[in-house]
Amino acid sequence: MASTKSNKIDFLLLGRVLRLAKPYKGLFIASAILAVAIAPLATAPPYLVKMMVDDYIFKYDIPGLSKMAFIYAAVLIVQVIVRYFFIYSTNLLGQSVIRDLRVRVFKHLISLKLTFFDRTPIGTSITRTINDIEAINTVFSQGIITIIADLLTIFAVIGVMFYTSWKLTLICLTTLPFLIIAGYIFKEKVKAAYQIVRTQISKMNAFLQERITGMRIVQIFNAEKEEMEKFKKINRDYTQANLDSILYYAVFFPVVDIISALALGLMVWWGARGVISADVTIGALVVFPIYLNMLFRPIRMLADKFNTLQMGLVAAERVFDVIDKRDLIKNTGSIKPEKLQGNIAFENVSFAYKAKDYVLKNLSFEVNSGETLAIVGSTGSGKSTIINILNRFYDIQKGIIKIDGKDIQEYELFAYRNRLAIVLQDVFLFSGSVLENITLRDSKISREEVIKAAKMIGAHHFITKLPGGYDYQVMERGATLSLGQRQLISFVRALVFDPDILILDEATSSIDPETESVIQFAIETLIEKRTSIIIAHRLSTIRHANNIMVLSKGEIQEFGTHEELLKIEDGHYRNLYEMQFLEAAESNE
Repeated sequence: MASTKSNKIDFLLLGRVLRLAKPYKGLFIASAILAVAIAPLATAPPYLVKMMVDDYIFKYDIPGLSKMAFIYAAVLIVQVIVRYFFIYSTNLLGQSVIRDLRVRVFKHLISLKLTFFDRTPIGTSITRTINDIEAINTVFSQGIITIIADLLTIFAVIGVMFYTSWKLTLICLTTLPFLIIAGYIFKEKVKAAYQIVRTQISKMNAFLQERITGMRIVQIFNAEKEEMEKFKKINRDYTQANLDSILYYAVFFPVVDIISALALGLMVWWGARGVISADVTIGALVVFPIYLNMLFRPIRMLADKFNTLQMGLVAAERVFDVIDKRDLIKNTGSIKPEKLQGNIAFENVSFAYKAKDYVLKNLSFEVNSGETLAIVGSTGSGKSTIINILNRFYDIQKGIIKIDGKDIQEYELFAYRNRLAIVLQDVFLFSGSVLENITLRDSKISREEVIKAAKMIGAHHFITKLPGGYDYQVMERGATLSLGQRQLISFVRALVFDPDILILDEATSSIDPETESVIQFAIETLIEKRTSIIIAHRLSTIRHANNIMVLSKGEIQEFGTHEELLKIEDGHYRNLYEMQFLEAAESNE
């Protein structure tokens, strides 16, 4: 992070953050103009007080005093109005920028390769998208523009102080070096504490997301106590980081109060002597405490605002680090098929998730249009990897994958994926209605089409028995539905999108035998007249496949029909089939 490289503000990074406000250039300029206007308006009321004391009160000019009081009130009203619009415009600018940035980051996230999500904890991505982007808001609402406004106010106050009484001003400014030193130390200490706070927030988000998602496993294995201890440690570290930053505030602000009180004491001591010797007017002595307050208050807050700015930049760098990720699926293809024939060909395909640790090795096979290929193999043999690269979740390192005789990279990515559907073993359902989970909120799919597809699959009966039917509200991840019900919904989802190529990834491995017949009917309905690839755990579900491919360590061990593979003496498929057949026979006895 830039913040760890240097204690100075990264102006290149600041420039990049400020460029985010380009669509709101008018609002940015208006905020800057208001920042400039605040400085003279802030110094005007005290100077008017001095004039009232010196030129009107001691000269007993009541009409003139009344006139000045009216001007004073008018200036205060204008000052309040300008400050209101300044605060509103800077916050509006910040909120507008981060609103657009959230959309930009999320759009970028959903276009990244799955390798990014393999390496990055979900909680960290959530922190970048929510907490860090929210911190960028402070660059605009409490950062650069307000710092400029405060600096202009400080210079304006010092200028008016010198104009009023240069001797009193010099006396008061003798304490300024102490304030600058205290502010610098405070800024550095708080910045370091804030960096730890941001890191701990990210750790806590990642921990909570992972444990809450996996709560079933935590409770099944009675790991609550161990996880609680881990959370307590993370929570203690996070709390301590916040307490450290609070400690620095608790020390700094009293120190500033002491320094400002010292300046006030010097001013009163010198000013009283000046009044006696006629070097200082009564009006100047009256307003100088006001000037001192106006001078020390923004100086005291500047250190905090510089920290806020730096923390906003630290957060911005983290967000830009996500945006700058180039782990994108290449979408250079131009072919946008309305329909695919469904001919699939793998030609000498090799793929590795990491470096040259190949999961698939020189793989070649074909699936003709309308045919079904079943893939079997032990865990880690590469079955799901074939599905991942066919859907272009990852790009292959060697070889070529062709659909209808064309390299899949020649197809426009979204148009290509629109012609494929996949049903996973672990069905993911979103919070929302059954209908929304089937259509994924695609407005082009009507309720009538969904009902028709559900009837074809055999899911309509169970859906209508749910409270609310198709409008039944599914809890997150479908927690209120059985595994079989979730699986049927995923089948309807696949059918309603009418894919040309269908992929079933161990869709029946966790289904009970009673539900399996319903699921098997759904599968047969789905694969009818479609090119299909089925990753199977239960061999009884793939007898109808045109071909069966047996994988072992990323290589094809056997390939053929069910009958052909059973004829292979001591063949892997034959041994696996006989083993499952014996298990089924024993369970029926």
